Amino acid sequence: MVTRIKRWVETDTGHRVPNHNSKCRNLHGHRYRWEAELSGEVVTESGVSEEGMLIDFSDVSKILTKHIHDVVDHAFIVYEGDTEAINALSVMPDGHKTVVVSFIPTAENLAKWAFKQVEPHIKSSYGNKLQLHAFHVRETPKSWASWYSES
Repeated sequence: MVTRIKRWVETDTGHRVPNHNSKCRNLHGHRYRWEAELSGEVVTESGVSEEGMLIDFSDVSKILTKHIHDVVDHAFIVYEGDTEAINALSVMPDGHKTVVVSFIPTAENLAKWAFKQVEPHIKSSYGNKLQLHAFHVRETPKSWASWYSES
C-alpha cells in the first residue's frame, strides 16, 4: 500500500507570459500555492519520531520554505529571453528580488521547476520509499498545474 501526503506554502510572486495573446503578457502577480505531494510507506519502526508517518509535515514545510518560498516570495520571476521585462526590472532599486529562469513562467513550467527544486531534498526514512510524487502550483483559486514524477 502507498500513502500520500501534501504540504504547501504560499507566496506573492510576479511574472508575465511575454508572448501571450491576452492580459497575461502584462507584468502582474498572483498569490501562488506551491504544493508538494509525497508518497511512500508509513514508517513502522517502533519508537522513532516518524512512526506512523511518511515524514513529519514540519520537515516538508522547512524544505518548501527554503527552496520555494524564500526564493520566490515577493519576487518577480522572469524568462531569460524576455528582454523587455528584464530591462524594466533592471531599473528597480537595490533589494528588488528578480528570479531569472530559462523558461516562460507559466503555472505548468513553474510546477516542473518547483518539483526539481524540492525533489533532491526528499529523503526516505527507515526504508519507507519516500518520494516526491507530484508538485502542484495554484496560480489562482480556479487554476492549477501539476508536474508528476515519472516513477
